[in-house]
Amino acid sequence: MRLAFFGSDAIALPALEYLHWAEGIELAGVVSQPDRPAGRGRHLHANAVSAWAHRQGLPLLQPEKAGEEEVTWLRTQHVDLVLVMAYGQLLKKDLLEAPPRGMWNLHASLLPAYRGASPVETALACGESVTGVSLMRLAQKMDSGPVAAQVHVPIRDTDTAPVLRERIGLACVPLLQRHLAKLGDGSIEPTPQDEARVTYCRKLHKTDAHVDFALSAIELECRVRAFQPWPGVTVEHDGHDLKVGSANALPETTSAIPGTVLHACEGGVDVATSSGVLRLLSLQRAGGRMLEAAEFLRGYRLEPGAVLKSHAIRPLVSPTPFPRVG
Repeated sequence: MRLAFFGSDAIALPALEYLHWAEGIELAGVVSQPDRPAGRGRHLHANAVSAWAHRQGLPLLQPEKAGEEEVTWLRTQHVDLVLVMAYGQLLKKDLLEAPPRGMWNLHASLLPAYRGASPVETALACGESVTGVSLMRLAQKMDSGPVAAQVHVPIRDTDTAPVLRERIGLACVPLLQRHLAKLGDGSIEPTPQDEARVTYCRKLHKTDAHVDFALSAIELECRVRAFQPWPGVTVEHDGHDLKVGSANALPETTSAIPGTVLHACEGGVDVATSSGVLRLLSLQRAGGRMLEAAEFLRGYRLEPGAVLKSHAIRPLVSPTPFPRVG
């Protein structure tokens, strides 16, 4: 069976590695996002998938927007089936119909929950106890196609987004091992999604780093873990943005105004929230490095009674698609 793979993010690498070495599979090539400027020098950098394809010597296509040329390439390469994961573009009908066995997506959520651009981070930020991967047939409407199979991935209390993304990526391999042959021979029977249970997540923005202490301590801890390494979480004190590296929710009650610093000592900085206390365990000033609370407080004055500013935050989940921005 000849396959092509569309992907642009490191979460897709375990699936791609499996396809490259699996018996009975011939990987015709990889389609990925173009190299983008990154870092202080704004030099062009390849994403994780295109860098992997270069190392393996595989044919690599990097269109600004996949279209007729890729349709022609799929047909001339006699590609039977296309797998997609974290590619970063919506694909048009002619592309979806080009491979005889269809285009199938590995989506990093348990659909119909968390259709959209940030399913891993959003599930973590929302305090879910389990997420997973859905193997679904691609349709023109975002993440709406019928689901062939799913695998569950538990979310641990200490998971950060990079840790969870790694486990979700690895979970794709047994999913493909069990179902790829059925995709190839057309015997798989996907199930339509329950539209009454659909939720959408959106692309994250740098303003999602803001904190609203009207949320509970548990909600804020989840956001700290979910938004690593980007956009991160920052608290504002006297006009200074302090990045939070890690935090714990404490089951304590307080009548203090949300955002009030209750304690600032070696164990951490305790801040009142609408429900519970958030202990900031590591912090970073602009231009500095991330420090444990005890070391940070030796160089930055943050006293009990100070009030950290709250900011309004945008919802992460919606029952309808979020409008495109930019």
